[in-house]
Amino acid sequence: MNISIKRVYDQPDAEDGMRILVDRLWPRSLPKEEAKIDLWLKSVAPSNELRKWYGHDPEKWVEFKQRYFSELASNPDAVTELIGHAKSGRVTFLYSSKEAKYNNAVALKDYIDAMIEQFRCH
Repeated sequence: MNISIKRVYDQPDAEDGMRILVDRLWPRSLPKEEAKIDLWLKSVAPSNELRKWYGHDPEKWVEFKQRYFSELASNPDAVTELIGHAKSGRVTFLYSSKEAKYNNAVALKDYIDAMIEQFRCH
């Protein structure tokens, strides 16, 4: 499975495969026709409460991931849908944050990679 991560404001590329927006809010000042988004999967985004609590504070990263993973675990249908798309071909998780290293798309990829590895081991 090939999952990439890209900022939604970056230029779309044929190499992106299926472009999936994984944010709960639509990116500011980005017209929908320019975004070239194949799927907006709000259901895999962190809750508004978690997103506001985290505020892209790197000091909260580890706890953010734990809380986010707990939210994802309680939403198996959305996770299963996302894994299904990833199994079908290349996908790119799109995020809007200016923070490239500590954002929900990075955490989500870690979670999906772990889920896939877990299935391989069973």
